[in-house]
Amino acid sequence: QVQLVESGGGLVQPGGSLRLSCAASGSIFSIKSMGWYRQAPGKQREVVAAISNIGLTNYADSVKGRFTISRGNAKNGVYLQMNSLKPEDTAVYYCNVGLWRGPDCWGQGTQVTVSS
Repeated sequence: QVQLVESGGGLVQPGGSLRLSCAASGSIFSIKSMGWYRQAPGKQREVVAAISNIGLTNYADSVKGRFTISRGNAKNGVYLQMNSLKPEDTAVYYCNVGLWRGPDCWGQGTQVTVSS
């Protein structure tokens, strides 16, 4: 099992930046992939960005060119640098890890609000 703790959310004006962090502990050797999802009020949870065990990244079309995902060398953390934030980026952001065996693990979520 992997435990995840997110931090870095908050209130930011349109055009601003935030950096989300997710610290992983426990059986981190079992991590296959790491990523970020978000869920806005009244909407389904959607993938924002993901990074594979060999470092390949992919992004939702809505955040390409604005968000960057990265991870710690020991797979003990995953980060999301968010630039040029828009009001439609407002959501609860969740850290996710996929394991080689067993169900995905999720963080508790961190609120990101983009508003003037």
